[in-house]
Amino acid sequence: MTGAISSDKTTGRTVLLAWLILSAILTITAASRIMSGQLPDPDDALRLVQVRDLIGGQGWFDMVQYRIDPPTGTPMHWSRLVDIPLLTVTLLLGEGAALVIVPLLTLGAVLWCVGKLAARLCGGEVVLFACLVCGFIPALLMQLQPMRIDHHGWQVASVALAMLAIAGSHARGGAALAGAAMAFGMSVSLELLPIAAILAAVLAARWWRKPHAAIWLITYLQVLAIGLVVLFLATRGTGAPSAWCDAVSPPQLVFFAVIALGATGLAATKPTRAVIAAGLALTGLAGVGALALIAPQCLAPPFAGLDPLVRDYWYVHIAEGQPLWQRPAAEFLPAMVQMVAALAACAMLWRQSTGAARVWWAEHAAVLLGALVLGLLVSRSLAFAAVIAAVPLGWLAVRLLGRMRAASGLGLRGAAALMIVLVLVPSAPVTVANQLSPAVSVSRPASVASAACDVRDRAASLRILPRGVVFAPLDMGPAILLETRHAVVATSHHRAEAAMADVIRAFIAPPDHARAVVASHGADYLALCTDLAEPALYAARHPEGLAALLASDSGPNWLEPVDALSTPEFRVYRVRLDETPSPPR
Repeated sequence: MTGAISSDKTTGRTVLLAWLILSAILTITAASRIMSGQLPDPDDALRLVQVRDLIGGQGWFDMVQYRIDPPTGTPMHWSRLVDIPLLTVTLLLGEGAALVIVPLLTLGAVLWCVGKLAARLCGGEVVLFACLVCGFIPALLMQLQPMRIDHHGWQVASVALAMLAIAGSHARGGAALAGAAMAFGMSVSLELLPIAAILAAVLAARWWRKPHAAIWLITYLQVLAIGLVVLFLATRGTGAPSAWCDAVSPPQLVFFAVIALGATGLAATKPTRAVIAAGLALTGLAGVGALALIAPQCLAPPFAGLDPLVRDYWYVHIAEGQPLWQRPAAEFLPAMVQMVAALAACAMLWRQSTGAARVWWAEHAAVLLGALVLGLLVSRSLAFAAVIAAVPLGWLAVRLLGRMRAASGLGLRGAAALMIVLVLVPSAPVTVANQLSPAVSVSRPASVASAACDVRDRAASLRILPRGVVFAPLDMGPAILLETRHAVVATSHHRAEAAMADVIRAFIAPPDHARAVVASHGADYLALCTDLAEPALYAARHPEGLAALLASDSGPNWLEPVDALSTPEFRVYRVRLDETPSPPR
């Protein structure tokens, strides 16, 4: 749109170079985790369990995890779409290869979209920097690192593809590609719904400005609605679909169908600007009305009806699901510096552009701002803003480098170099300050990835026990499922809400009350890593509760220690419900 020219061949080579550089860095820095098989998050472990179950013969349309809250199991809200690349690479090259290759392929898909968009908007000299910038944004990179096999990377790729599609000059093809990308992304997770709405608003503004541009919004909505139906049938089937609110299901399909039909009918009337605005507003209300008639519970915010116990002890402690401003300043401020810099770059590009390019940079800034607001509300969603910010940040880096080279004085060069550092690595001042100031030791409960108790290794030790049901903290559940044939009462996944509440209730209750909860689930064993954040939270709030007593190696007589498996950080017990309850040992 700026008039810059970069051949597809040159762009492809540059993107490949950037991908090789970033892949090498990520693989080297993750080498120890790759060698030890350490997954970044419990969700990655459960994703691998889902793929193993599929390979083991579980039906394509059967999304129940039967070893979570047995005997009925727990239906998962995840999509089979993410399982396909993992399954393919696993069958061809093995599971270990899939854990590394699939995230890096996802990174490659993201870089291809970013590189193509940079070439189209800014010219070939920005392509490399726009791609490399992706390696300097933590919120983005953490979703594309080796061993990160959960669905968030594919959502980022969907956003990147949609941005590339709507930046083109071919209305019908671009809109169709954007609709397909959002249909894929929302089928993976409904978390992309706000981004899909922001893109729709941008395309609606195009229609409002120019009546002949209606094709952008209409095609986008039509392909989005049809794509959601096709992908739903391909991954969920037609057998008694349920009206879930946390994933694409029939109520959502009706909502998008009403929106697409309403917008299509409106376009057929050749409306004025006032009618376009009013008609689209009424279409939106009609979609919401249809959803309210079919599934009124889906109008409530996500997790609005969550069990209070689960909310207080689980949901509010999921950092990636909480507002960004609640994160430590060392994470929040650098992230905001990069996003504000990207918005400033969009403003600079808007000012120096004319015609279609000027309009695009206003649209790009609007989508980036909307994604940033979403990221402020839900930390994990900052990755969407990050991929949208990559091209303007790449352009800004090139411009600053040019100024540094052209500067005549050492001071001006130093100032330009400092600006580059602040844009690409805004956390550098924090890192330097930490190095210069005396270290302050703060004792904090560990995450699954950083605990002294190696969750996956400790879970594997449970294989020697006869197959049974393990009562364990929520974050340990996926590792137990991955490494053994045992079942667990619950994992950190909200569709098992009642079982999650029971796990929490048992660990914070006195032993005699906890015994009844454990017995109600027919648990054969109880296990916990005492240095994880979750049991530490239980123990801190309820020093008289079961978790606190077990952490101090003092348990009731209905729990028989399995000394051969227990360590200072890991406790394993056989549940002896035939024992008469007694005070803790």
